[in-house]
Amino acid sequence: MKVPRSWSLPETIQQRLGQKSAGKQRAMVAEGHLLLILHQAPKQGKRGDREGAFFWRKPNGEWTSTQRGQGLQSLKKHIEAYATTAEELAQRYEKAQSSVDYFAILKELTSLHRAAQNSHAALQTAREGIPDDRNIIDLRDRAAEIERTLELLYLDSKSALDFTIAQQTEEQSQLSLQSLRAAHRLNILAAIFFPLTAISCAFGMNLPTGFEGAPMGFFWLVFLGGIALGFWVRRWVVTGKWF
Repeated sequence: MKVPRSWSLPETIQQRLGQKSAGKQRAMVAEGHLLLILHQAPKQGKRGDREGAFFWRKPNGEWTSTQRGQGLQSLKKHIEAYATTAEELAQRYEKAQSSVDYFAILKELTSLHRAAQNSHAALQTAREGIPDDRNIIDLRDRAAEIERTLELLYLDSKSALDFTIAQQTEEQSQLSLQSLRAAHRLNILAAIFFPLTAISCAFGMNLPTGFEGAPMGFFWLVFLGGIALGFWVRRWVVTGKWF
């Protein structure tokens, strides 16, 4: 976007303008003229786009702009557009529940806060260049309020995102710990009954062992011996030591 050819700006200001785009947000003052180059509030999903807007204040205090509306009111609407977008993001923040929601808000806030910060800086430069215009002072102060609001909203969203991620990480850690404890209990049970299972398999084979006619007490002796061996293996599983 370029400055309209019908605008009679001083040569000093015209020499500082680019030929292809509006450039960064800034204020230029020369010979009582003020040219404000501002950017529209970034729209959702279009963080990389920058739509320029020009506001020209003549030495007699009359304002002209490339936006809809007349003069100073057009500049006020431009500033309030940032406040409206900030309010929409604040409402989304109140409804956000997951880390995905907070991350999406932060993506929008990053570009919006940067643009609002540059707008405030441009209006501060305009305030210093035209110190007697109280309307510029009011707009500068309003831009500062919006920038502060966006900064606080960004910090709140960042904190909420960090808390949500930490909470999810803690929940995952608790689930992992529970799974580890369950696996540990299963390992202990397996350690206790593994020797008994091995002995049972050995004596259950259809091979002559010489104990086919042994009394019933021999069975219980082998059974209790397998249990004792199982607890011995359990000690090794738990402590890593045989003795």
